[in-house]
Amino acid sequence: MSELVGYLEAFLRATEFSWVDAVDIFLVSFLIYKLLELIRGSRPFQMVVGTLMVVMLFFVSRWARLETVDWLLRNSLAYVGFAIIVLYQAELRKALAHLGKAPLFRFLGPHTSETIDEIVFATTTLARRRTGAIIVIERDIGLRSYIEGGIILDAILTYDLLLSIFNPRAPLHDGAVIVQGNRVAAAACFLPLSINPQLSKELGTRHRAAIGITEDTDAVAIVVSEETGIISYLEDGDILRGMDGDTLRAKLRQALGPSAAAPAKEPEASAREGSPI
Repeated sequence: MSELVGYLEAFLRATEFSWVDAVDIFLVSFLIYKLLELIRGSRPFQMVVGTLMVVMLFFVSRWARLETVDWLLRNSLAYVGFAIIVLYQAELRKALAHLGKAPLFRFLGPHTSETIDEIVFATTTLARRRTGAIIVIERDIGLRSYIEGGIILDAILTYDLLLSIFNPRAPLHDGAVIVQGNRVAAAACFLPLSINPQLSKELGTRHRAAIGITEDTDAVAIVVSEETGIISYLEDGDILRGMDGDTLRAKLRQALGPSAAAPAKEPEASAREGSPI
């Protein structure tokens, strides 16, 4: 034990440790922490564990002189870069998008208090009538690929437009509405379903689609359950269920920045309670 302590003391005395080294270690630790936070509890985490096991197998094969395994792994290293791109393409896209997004743009965006009020009034009305709906609100990461897969509308967002779209007898009710700023960009959009194995079995296709889009992008989503009329708010793959109008409005203002922080127009909300579809 004393020999080990002496060795460590000699190593520390021989090593010049400066503040640059401390910053270097801190940055590497921070990047590793953010990477683990990004993939924790998801399919990418399981894939990373599998990759680490392959790396460990490589070193074990070298140590134990497993010639065949060592040869196979060494000849496979040339394709590791391509394999990482193919296997982790969705995760790499999301990580780069999160790295490049600028919070300032959210504060300068066109989301207004009036836009949020229209969404909240329509959502609570749909919930009372138990009409299923899914509304996705774009933030910093563009949703163009999902918009182009639906029916392009590019119309001013209004309470009446949202209720008309999600009318069960309307041709556009099946699918998601994507909102850009104060406009409805498209309706009847198809979203990627989440494959997170930890999701509750009670969540249906609408909720899994909303979770999927918020996992892949920084968008926020609102889901109205057709069976129960429960309103759910989704952000970063997390779901909050049982929202009322005031709570939903507060969450949207927080997510969309201070440009949406004006007080709600309660008299207008009351007047629309009995508005027909």
